[in-house]
Amino acid sequence: MMKRLLTLLVALLLAGPVLAQSGPLRLTITDGVIEPITFAVPSFEAESPAAQQAASDISRLVVQDLAGTGLFREVPSTAFISQVSSFAQPVAFPDWRAINAQALIVGAVTVSGEQLVVKFRLYDVFSGQELGQGLQFAGTVAGWRRMGHKVADAVYSRITGEGGYFDSRVVFVSESGPKDNRQKRLAIMDFDGANVQFLTDSSSIVLAPRFSPNGDRVLYTSFESGFPRINVLNVANVGRQQLQTAAGEMAFSPRFSRDGRQVIYSLSNGGNTDIYRTDLASGQHLRLTQTPSIETAPSLSPDGSQIVFESDRSGTQQLYVMSANGGEARRISFGDGRYGSPVWSPRGDLVAFTKQNAGRFHIGVMRVDGSEERLLTSSFLDEGPSWSPNGRVIMFTRETQGAGGTSSLYSVDISGRNLKAVPLQGGASDPSWGPLQP
Repeated sequence: MMKRLLTLLVALLLAGPVLAQSGPLRLTITDGVIEPITFAVPSFEAESPAAQQAASDISRLVVQDLAGTGLFREVPSTAFISQVSSFAQPVAFPDWRAINAQALIVGAVTVSGEQLVVKFRLYDVFSGQELGQGLQFAGTVAGWRRMGHKVADAVYSRITGEGGYFDSRVVFVSESGPKDNRQKRLAIMDFDGANVQFLTDSSSIVLAPRFSPNGDRVLYTSFESGFPRINVLNVANVGRQQLQTAAGEMAFSPRFSRDGRQVIYSLSNGGNTDIYRTDLASGQHLRLTQTPSIETAPSLSPDGSQIVFESDRSGTQQLYVMSANGGEARRISFGDGRYGSPVWSPRGDLVAFTKQNAGRFHIGVMRVDGSEERLLTSSFLDEGPSWSPNGRVIMFTRETQGAGGTSSLYSVDISGRNLKAVPLQGGASDPSWGPLQP
């Protein structure tokens, strides 16, 4: 049933199984030339008088989400032969085949007071069959964007076999002011730059925010005491606690453990920088590295068994992997240049990193054994990669050159395609992509 749609996705480049929505069909994606799937989204039906605006907005957001991946191409409404006036009406598949729409998404929206319900169906036009069963999502009128993202996630997953990433948020550092006096504060946004909310003011420098595994808390480094200290901020009520360190110690580059109960981070004491782990409940510290070199930017594997980090123990900044409990580390980066800010993919098969070589900065990926290194970007300054929840897209910071240079957030597919800026007002840096929202 899905063979025609799935075979058009053979250009997603990364090896890995992609499962059909139903039936025994399985397809392993390897390589090829990308040919986006063409899809049509008639404006969703408003099933109540108050739903007209929400129905129009949600259907357009679904289009934006899917087309924004580079894997799908919209058939414009001006090409439509048929119109969908009712969610229950039969689909005239020949009319959609005639305009080369391979996937058709129909939906309807009901609004009652402040409550909103959206339902949708996805069809394989060329087979004339529905892909999976219709779904519906309920929320508030104010949260209509989440409903649109949820529909797009479901469509994306049914066609690609991968998890979605549209109904997710990103925490980042919002920047304003001149380059030599940059004001920074923590902010949170939808994955596409909408619904920006500020979590801190700009009274002190903040760096490197990191989401907890379930998205309820954010770790970040603050200089409000004059020394870098790690704070844990509750996203819902903006309450916070500080990781306790001794006088003169500097703590930075934090990340949560996979269960959210511990923090791994770098701590500098007496001129030496090592990686530590702290239990948030008990405050107990464990030192994981013990070398005279600088060890920083730790990131845990999805199963929590290993840590990838950067170190200059070989004389230059390189990437290493060790047990999550410390011990002997093995080097995995061997190309020209320096490597830093490694982040383990949610899929567990890749590590993203920042690379500096020959005066240029790159965002790249490699296998966890260091093989198959691929550079996805190149610019004056690209740094700080962060993975989408499904491991398909990487968001990072790009800074422009010169005294008037600014920082912006960009995203790129792990194939190296679909590089684009995240639309935000003002400067932005240090993105951390959170999980799908519950």
